[in-house]
Amino acid sequence: MRHDPASAAVVIMLRSLKMYGMAQAVLDLIEQGAPAFDAAVPILSQLLKAEMAEREVRSIAYHMIDCSFPRLQGYLRI
Repeated sequence: MRHDPASAAVVIMLRSLKMYGMAQAVLDLIEQGAPAFDAAVPILSQLLKAEMAEREVRSIAYHMIDCSFPRLQGYLRI
């Protein structure tokens, strides 16, 4: 088994996104030393970063809808 920091980062990102089956599949590919996987690591990394960003945006949007801001109707009179 090789020690590749980029591949390890992909596994960590998959686990943080709770994609445990995909993380196990990536570990299997790392152990096999698949050359196609080595070429796909940068693409997978970018896709996982985009997925993490999208989940964060959805979370913020949900919290913005859920929160209630005070009404400013009486405060805006001049």
